[in-house]
Amino acid sequence: MSHIYSESDQKRIEVADRDTILASSLKAGINHTHACGGNARCSTCRVHVVEGLQHCQPRNGAEEKMKQSLNFPDDIRLACQTRITGDIKIRRLVVDDLDRQIISDQLASHDENSLGREKDIAVLFTDLANYTAFAESLPAYDVVHVLNRYYMTMNDIVTKYGGVISDVAGDGMLILFGACKKEDGLVLDAIRTVQAMRKELSVFNTYLESMYGRSFGLRAGIHYGSAIIGHFSTGPMSKVAAIGDTVNLAARIEQANKQFGSQLLISEAAYQQVAGEIEQIGCHEAQLKGKTGSYALYEIELI
Repeated sequence: MSHIYSESDQKRIEVADRDTILASSLKAGINHTHACGGNARCSTCRVHVVEGLQHCQPRNGAEEKMKQSLNFPDDIRLACQTRITGDIKIRRLVVDDLDRQIISDQLASHDENSLGREKDIAVLFTDLANYTAFAESLPAYDVVHVLNRYYMTMNDIVTKYGGVISDVAGDGMLILFGACKKEDGLVLDAIRTVQAMRKELSVFNTYLESMYGRSFGLRAGIHYGSAIIGHFSTGPMSKVAAIGDTVNLAARIEQANKQFGSQLLISEAAYQQVAGEIEQIGCHEAQLKGKTGSYALYEIELI
């Protein structure tokens, strides 16, 4: 007889021949959620197979359909459909009402990132030079009005090159490339975005000069690497976001522009993606805040 160890319940469960993981959990007195009645029409019974995935029988047609629909990784299985041939360790992913609400929202979403996934992306941080003095010298209404005009203008460019604005903080923007369907040419898209933003900023500055007698400069940093992409929600607010050191490193690279007097710096990993397509006008060795060691940063001209 095979056994399941449920980390969520701190319990070892005996599995009778031909019983599914769900049936075994229920027989053991575990309140294993299965909103559709165990018919593979929802994913509330899903489990993460922590150990022993090789002892899980292949997905049947119903489970495979759900896997394709929700982009499940191999170690996420529907408990109502999965049978085992040896001992496994699992973690139930829906254990209370809040979990059920989250899963329901994910199932209602058509966003491919709703469940979260890890993938290689290009991360772009942008910042406005001279913004702080501008914000400190003008009424709040004017600051908000100018920023909204800036965001709306630049969002058209970001969208054109396949990016998505994940977050804004004051004058700073976090932009992701590859968070959605596109898989290649991500760093080049990010660079083209910065170049287009720089050109558009000259037009934007004409407006600022006429209205306020001021102008902005643009600084940007790009890194390429792996991150966890997910659709995060607080209820009223939801967004596509990236989590991981790739994001943190991109932010540090953008900040390094102040040290070198540059406008666009990209990491070694990012440069390897565009070598031969984009010429660099300089290479700087930098110590980045919060990071150990030295990093090679490539300066790219904003034509």
